[in-house]
Amino acid sequence: MTPRRRKRLTAVALLVLGVGTAAAITMTALQDNMLYFIAPSDIQTSELPPERNFRLGGLVEAGSIQRDPNSLAVVFTVTDGAHSVPVTYAGILPDLFREGQGVIAQGRLDENGMFQAREVLARHDETYMPPEVASALERAGAPHGVLE
Repeated sequence: MTPRRRKRLTAVALLVLGVGTAAAITMTALQDNMLYFIAPSDIQTSELPPERNFRLGGLVEAGSIQRDPNSLAVVFTVTDGAHSVPVTYAGILPDLFREGQGVIAQGRLDENGMFQAREVLARHDETYMPPEVASALERAGAPHGVLE
């Protein structure tokens, strides 16, 4: 092999190694920051680590909203028609948040089975339901149009 070819081969090998390293770092960072969508029925059937963040979606169960009069804390239940998960949130809720409406809460499940929400998102109009929530409700046997 000539010195010129060896130099080119070394340069190409270093380039491939650098791109591979950058891709591995990127994939690791993205995997740590991804938020997965989980329905209440999925929580009942799987073991989730308590430190894992995810999105919980479904409908706010009728009669489940309990507000603390001295703070912004609120406790409510998210259901997909088959199973329910209690949620606690401290903050300002969206204006459209109410019983029977679609909701997605971002946060983590604690060791007691209570979902600790960092953010709560509500649907924005009468005809919209997040696709993840609608498909989870349909998989649970409760189409979203029936529970509204």
